[in-house]
Amino acid sequence: MRVAITGSTGRLGRALMAAFGDAPFTGPSGPVGWDRAAFDLDDAARTADALLDRDRPEVVVHAAAWTDVDGCARDGELARRRNGDATGALARACAKRGVDLIVISTNEVFDGTRRDGRGYAPDDPAGPANAYGASKLEGECQATAAYDAADATGRLAIVRTAWLFGPGAPDFPHKIVRAGEKALRAGSSLWAVGDEWGTPTYTHDLAEALVWLVGEDAVVAPGERVAIHHIVGGGLASRADWARDVLGRVGLDVTVDEVPGSTWSRASTPPAWAVLAPTPLPGREPLRPWPEAMADYALSLRRSRTASNSTTRA
Repeated sequence: MRVAITGSTGRLGRALMAAFGDAPFTGPSGPVGWDRAAFDLDDAARTADALLDRDRPEVVVHAAAWTDVDGCARDGELARRRNGDATGALARACAKRGVDLIVISTNEVFDGTRRDGRGYAPDDPAGPANAYGASKLEGECQATAAYDAADATGRLAIVRTAWLFGPGAPDFPHKIVRAGEKALRAGSSLWAVGDEWGTPTYTHDLAEALVWLVGEDAVVAPGERVAIHHIVGGGLASRADWARDVLGRVGLDVTVDEVPGSTWSRASTPPAWAVLAPTPLPGREPLRPWPEAMADYALSLRRSRTASNSTTRA
């Protein structure tokens, strides 16, 4: 089976390339990676048609996005083009060719004001509170419209996830390690937000779940054309909880002081309740609890910290 992945050099894209590369159904050549230069979010209609005609995939996983949430807040129109219109263009190109498409989306399509302790379910009404979330929801809507209108046999799965961490560009755990080292040198505590809650999700685990969806032909339910899945790590945490977990795993004895999210002035305000209720996937266990995933990822964090300290001493 031919699988193509947009955003193939990003944090999630790398995990997807590795996971699909290990999947027996992709064959010895593995997945096709479409990086930022190949699939241009600013010229999506042209590049999508060209890439689909050249590589002829049966499944496309769309992980490319403009994830600079503050940049999205400063230029909402650019965010709409890159996350909304580009996704729509790719979806229309895939739909007319009968290609299955998996669109990676976000918890930020919800405003995060829920106070009943439940995670957001796929059928809960979306209502983003920031430009990034609005642009991703626009992409979901355009993709859904494309597949609803298409005559071909392709299917669409929208996969929402939250609080991704994993190797690649500095993620929350890496930022906490750096901040913890700085606090330790200064003999001070570390501030972390205590009133923002989410479901930390390891990119490796999410990628394995997507491989399962494709390999088991479970992208959508039998007889359906479009599906929305919430795939996130097990359990939930505040940013402060997560920070304490990270610091403990890398051996940094630093006190974490909880502060409200309003402590920092940010162009884009994140949802206070970023918790998604995971979609049951018949025949597959849910993603493992996020602390178990962090235990694996901490090996990488410790190696990174050791390498950084060695470079500093040299």
